[in-house]
Amino acid sequence: MTLKQIFTSAVGRKLTMGLSGIFLILFLIVHVGLNACIWANDGGEMFNRAAHFMGATVVMRILEVGLFVFIFIHIIQGLMLEVSNRSKRGTAYAVSYGNRGSKWYSRSMGLLGTIILLFLVIHWIDFWIPSRFTGVEDVTLSDGKTVHNLYALMQNRFEVTWIVVVYILGCISLAYHLAHGFQSAFRSLGVYNKKYNVMLTNFGYAFAIIVSLAFIMMPVSMYFHWLS
Repeated sequence: MTLKQIFTSAVGRKLTMGLSGIFLILFLIVHVGLNACIWANDGGEMFNRAAHFMGATVVMRILEVGLFVFIFIHIIQGLMLEVSNRSKRGTAYAVSYGNRGSKWYSRSMGLLGTIILLFLVIHWIDFWIPSRFTGVEDVTLSDGKTVHNLYALMQNRFEVTWIVVVYILGCISLAYHLAHGFQSAFRSLGVYNKKYNVMLTNFGYAFAIIVSLAFIMMPVSMYFHWLS
C-alpha cells in the first residue's frame, strides 16, 4: 500500500482512523490522569506541578505536536469515511431496523465527532492558548518553583454556568463516541476474535463511561466549590 493509498483508499482510511483513534485513547488516559490531580485538594499544587511537567518537558512538547497531527488526521479521515458511507448508502432502506441493526451512536459518529470538535475548540481557547501564547498568572509552589497557575484558570472558567454545561455536553458526546470508537479502532487494525470480542466491547463501554464521567466531574467539582 502506497502512502497515497493509506490516506485515500477505504482500507487505508480505516487503518489511519484505527491508529489515530488508539493514539487519542492513550492521550485521554494521560489527560484524565493529569487532571485528576485537582482532587488532591491541595490548592492545585499537584495539578500545577503535573501541568508544568507536561508543558515544559521537550519530549512532552514533541508528543503534543504529534497529538495535533493525529487529531487532524482523525477528523479528516472521519469526515471522508462519513461522506463515503453516505454516498454508498444512497437510497434509504425500505425497512428501518433502528437499534436492532446497530446502535444509534454507531450511526452518528460524524455528528458526535463534530460536537466533540466544537468542544475542543472551546477547550483550546479556554486553556491551551492561554497556557502557550497569551499568558497565565504564575504561582510559587512549596519547593520554590514558579509555574503557570492553571488551577486558578480552571477555577475561573468553571465559575461560568454555560461553560460548565458545554463541557458536560461535550463529555457526554465523547462517551458515546468512545462507546463505538474504542472497539472500532481495534477492529480496524484487525484485532477481532469472537472469543474476546465481547470482553473488548465491554471494556470499551467501561472506558467510555469512566473517562467521560471523570472529565464531567472536574468542571462540576469546580463549579460547586467542592475543592479548595
